[in-house]
Amino acid sequence: MESVRIFELSKEYLEDLRESIKQEDSGFILRSMEEAKKADIAAILDELNMEEALYVLRSLPPGFSADILIELDEDSQYKVIKAMEPRELATLIDHMDSDDAVDILNQLLIKDREEVIGYLERKEKSLHIIELLRYDEDSAGGLMAKEFIKANHNWSVVQTIEEIRRQAENVDKIYSIYVVDDKEKLLGRVALKKIILASANTKIGDLYEGSIISVPTYMDGEEVAEIMRRYDLEAVPVVNVKNKLVGRITVDDILDLLREQAEEDIQAMTGLSDDVEETDSVYRLSRARLPWLIIGMIGGLLGAGFIGFFEEGLSTVTALAFFIPLITATGGNVGIQSSTLVVQSLATKSVFKDSLPKRFVKVLIVAVLNGIVLAVFVWVTVVLLYGHPLEFGIVVAIALFSVVLLASFMGTLTPIVLEKLGINPAMASGPFITTANDLLGLGVYFTVATLLLNI
Repeated sequence: MESVRIFELSKEYLEDLRESIKQEDSGFILRSMEEAKKADIAAILDELNMEEALYVLRSLPPGFSADILIELDEDSQYKVIKAMEPRELATLIDHMDSDDAVDILNQLLIKDREEVIGYLERKEKSLHIIELLRYDEDSAGGLMAKEFIKANHNWSVVQTIEEIRRQAENVDKIYSIYVVDDKEKLLGRVALKKIILASANTKIGDLYEGSIISVPTYMDGEEVAEIMRRYDLEAVPVVNVKNKLVGRITVDDILDLLREQAEEDIQAMTGLSDDVEETDSVYRLSRARLPWLIIGMIGGLLGAGFIGFFEEGLSTVTALAFFIPLITATGGNVGIQSSTLVVQSLATKSVFKDSLPKRFVKVLIVAVLNGIVLAVFVWVTVVLLYGHPLEFGIVVAIALFSVVLLASFMGTLTPIVLEKLGINPAMASGPFITTANDLLGLGVYFTVATLLLNI
């Protein structure tokens, strides 16, 4: 009897897998991946070329391949679905939840999308997909799945259990049984435990909990995520404008959304203008990086011109040049700290708990305290450690204190303004704040030096 090889994510396994694909040994693929996690198989497919990845997916059962396709990263997923025939892709989509199917289909052209839908065997699935496609993908309607379990409030426990058995064929995870009236309007939910413990003829209307949190189809995905986080929900029902139950959003859907948004924010904070990955083309990577690099370079050139404007003063007091990096770096760090806190607050919608004036008073107090500590420290260092004149130490200390105040104010205000303008506020935490505070810091530094040192 041939032993089954345990799946192991390793270089050796990858070599064996490639050899089995070359030999068209689908049996090895089935045996070795039988106990594997879908995420691990997806990681392996990312290492294969397109022909090899397609062979693996075609060797596995359609339901298993469908789960793996969902786990692939966006780049690999797009390449795979583009390489598949419409009928073949439809076979996999028939085994997906409707929300995952829509995520796949949204990557295709409308013509190709309609062709795939036409090949779907389960007509109920195709109707669900067509309905979901009309919603914005980042709205509650775009995030929801049509697979959920509901019960009419007039049903008995026996009727409900039979209906649960029928509906559960299409639902992987059962979090709640939603209760609706005769017009499909959401009334509440009932726990499975209550149904199991109740007598057979008890009506669901006597068991359900009427106090339930739901979200409308048009609600933004970030707001849905905040509601689920605040109330610690594993799933939330979605209703239309008439309060009819139309779907549900589960925690895994929200985690996917939050991951995508976190990646976008990180890229924005580092000055990447497009959603890119390391595997993208040289042109795409360059195009994403260049805009903010050019802005940073322009800021640097302006800073150089600004320093040149005070060239005479620098030649008189050359020590001024030694502390330029200190002023610009401190301003940049303070600005990034302030903007990052605001961006986090905006993400959780907590920035408006305090009024704007009250928030700026708090920022001002923190900036003053930090500025005083840093100014005293730098004054002691410049005068006592470096041996510069007392007046010079005061110049650096006052300039640093002023920069801390201004950078804190700018780092707080900029993300809020960008949010109001509909621009990703995470952009404020990257090159924008750094470049702006460099120029601001130089201006303050040389202005204070000119006034106090008479240069």
